[in-house]
Amino acid sequence: MIADYLITHPILSRRLLGLAAVSAIAFSLWIGVQLYVGENIYPYVYIDDIPMGNLSSTQAKELLIKRDDYYNEALVTVMYKDNPIATFSGEQLALKRDTDARVEQAHMIGRSDHVPSRIAQQMNGIFHIREFRFTTGIAYNMNEVNEFITQAEESYNVPPKDALFQFEDGKVKEFKEHENGSRIMTEVFIASVDKEIQSITPEHTSLSVTLQEEVVEPDITLAQANDLGIEELIGQGVSDYSHSIPSRIHNVLLAANKFNGVLIKQGATFSFNNIIGDISANTGYQSAYVIKDGKTVLGDGGGVCQVSTTMFRAALHTGLPIIDRTAHAYRVGYYENDSEPGFDATIYTPSVDFKFVNDTPSAILVQTTIDTTNNILTFNFYGKKDDRTVKISPVTIWDVAPAPEAKYQDDPTLPAGVTKQIDFAASGAKTKFEYKVFSADGNVMQDETFYSTYRPWAAVFLRGTGESI
Repeated sequence: MIADYLITHPILSRRLLGLAAVSAIAFSLWIGVQLYVGENIYPYVYIDDIPMGNLSSTQAKELLIKRDDYYNEALVTVMYKDNPIATFSGEQLALKRDTDARVEQAHMIGRSDHVPSRIAQQMNGIFHIREFRFTTGIAYNMNEVNEFITQAEESYNVPPKDALFQFEDGKVKEFKEHENGSRIMTEVFIASVDKEIQSITPEHTSLSVTLQEEVVEPDITLAQANDLGIEELIGQGVSDYSHSIPSRIHNVLLAANKFNGVLIKQGATFSFNNIIGDISANTGYQSAYVIKDGKTVLGDGGGVCQVSTTMFRAALHTGLPIIDRTAHAYRVGYYENDSEPGFDATIYTPSVDFKFVNDTPSAILVQTTIDTTNNILTFNFYGKKDDRTVKISPVTIWDVAPAPEAKYQDDPTLPAGVTKQIDFAASGAKTKFEYKVFSADGNVMQDETFYSTYRPWAAVFLRGTGESI
């Protein structure tokens, strides 16, 4: 009956015959590619852009492994703060491509459990409709990397330190500024190592990875440790007291310690003499050279002016209003060890004082530190910044006058033939520098010129006239 229908419909008959012929040809080609490929990888399959068509799995693996002979030449250098701290060799990392997995994937092309996909992939081997591409990754021994990370964390991780702020009777008893810590960025490092390793080529075997770190903030900052508004370092003054005699150094340390922990309330006027109090042997001071009645003589408390001078510099750099400051009678070498002339402030209780006003947004905490190895005294002012700007001009010096000739005075308390210097020569001069402070909006808060007049000073020697030893 179907034959009769086809006879009466010749066009349909021809189409069916054509379809049958095409199907027969396609079937023949499909059988042919099956026989041709066998158990090998189908054509138009690539691994790392290398054609794998018609290769057995074993041949594909051998081809891929052979081209990676250069892996042992690879060297990964770890940098930390611009310094090399470790290296990993290719052999140490056991570098190896994941060729087995990729070859297995390539071999599965045309062998899918999904029949339509399997047939389509097999026919692709004839008609080249598309390409199947796979990329290998480089596997390596993570144990080596993990061991390094453990050592790096032990060496370079720095825990943060909480602030400590305790005060009694208006003075800070215990103080410790908070300190940020640091932590190795482990995940970033691991990702960077992997990225560099995956980029290895025969032309690129020398690799570099940077060990990065991040800031770790403490749980308690200075602002959280107190209710006085003190948050940060707002100013600093430094002086060098090198060449001081032992008794003067003793007095510098004793006087500086009296100011450590002092709180200056917001809006208050600070008086140096109010804090320093009595300067005498009764309060622990030793005899050292002081200027008195136009002479340099031994007196209790010589060296205290090193402290007032350092505090003057701290107040200047903080941008505070200076309302009472007196220069020394002559140029003192201690104050020019690390500074131009003119940045000194003398005191002489009770008449000569050093004063300034705390016009910052908070109280000011005074902290003193002493570097006894390098003879450096530092005053740190802690408070709250208000973005004021301090500008201090270079020092102008004029009317320089040479020191007078040395003076010799007979001293019967010294044996004959013994000479002792009790005063030191200094040239006279006048100096000035401009001190300007601007608010955050540019308004002038302070505009003052500090003048100093230093007399020329003669060296004085005592000449022994007593009995010879």
